[in-house]
Amino acid sequence: MDSCALPLIAELPHRLPPLQAASSRRRTLAIGLIGPGRVGSVLLAQLRAAQERLSREAGLELKLCGVAASRRMWLDCDDPELNARHDCAQTWRPTDLDQFAAYIRGEDQRHAMLIDCSASETVASQYPYWLASGLHVVTPNKVASSGPLSRWQSIRAASHHGGRFRYEATVCAGLPVVQTLRDLLDTGDQLLSVEGMFSGTLAWLCCQYDGKRPFSTLLREAHALGYTEPDPRDDLSGTDVARKLVILAREAGWPLSLQDVAVESLVPQHLAELPLESFMERLDELDEPMAERLALAHGEHGVLRHVASLDRDGHAQVRLHVLPSSHAFAHTRLTDNIVQFHTQRYRDNPLLVQGPGAGPEVTAAGVFADLLRIAESLEVRA
Repeated sequence: MDSCALPLIAELPHRLPPLQAASSRRRTLAIGLIGPGRVGSVLLAQLRAAQERLSREAGLELKLCGVAASRRMWLDCDDPELNARHDCAQTWRPTDLDQFAAYIRGEDQRHAMLIDCSASETVASQYPYWLASGLHVVTPNKVASSGPLSRWQSIRAASHHGGRFRYEATVCAGLPVVQTLRDLLDTGDQLLSVEGMFSGTLAWLCCQYDGKRPFSTLLREAHALGYTEPDPRDDLSGTDVARKLVILAREAGWPLSLQDVAVESLVPQHLAELPLESFMERLDELDEPMAERLALAHGEHGVLRHVASLDRDGHAQVRLHVLPSSHAFAHTRLTDNIVQFHTQRYRDNPLLVQGPGAGPEVTAAGVFADLLRIAESLEVRA
């Protein structure tokens, strides 16, 4: 769970006074956020900025009731004047996920949601229990939807009988990739294959890498911009992309697991097991092998692109490809993700979804959109 950026909690949004909404369907949604790091803190700012508008125009009151980091959590009951005070006026207590979830859920049958912006296995393991208790869960955390198949099946079963589960931002940040696939399947289409550039980090690196600057220099820049995972090897190893492929496969009803994906890592074995700080100090050791790959691409008058693919027979792979300059994937920009769906309806001319796929802002926006999709379906409660 992300424990960085804890000082940001000193600036949690003021709770705005109730406003009369144009809509008669006034609803209140209690929210607890887990993981106030890069994405979580940006999401809090987005919620704060939209709070008054959603109250006025949609009759939706967003009530932030708690924030939990890896070691400490804050509950709004700890300080009745919290939302009018600053300078660390909050009372912190040790994090207890059971206590946190119970407090957000409340005892009055209110609508309640947990937003998990951590990358924690421990948190993800709680989803089935939270959903079964009626809590809605929204997350960009990929480990739940791509982890053990039995846990994924438990999550799906619980979400069919309890709270709703949304995870659009697990695949391509704010892009509607999971929702697009869901819409295709729900309307009777059949998925034949998926291909895509699922890593905004590697898309940016491939687009920027022309041999004028060392690959390691570009990687450090991407890390500083927040385009990479906290450990860039999660991107370079292909594991993060493989997780996204597994998520889409499972959404299509295919029981794929992470070990079923053939993954080419861009991290040499002698760097793979190093502590993060040591790895970051030795990034220049990536330069020579990547320069060789780039020279190969130039020799074939093509471009380097990091591509994942999955076919209806369950063959899944993630690797660096040399693509012709005429290929649709050759024309992406910056951190663009691009996903190509071949289905029965889109057999000859595949359906493409393309746009920025990395960065806290677009990822937080994807989480926010999932929150709103759930909120739209909530019934009015006194």
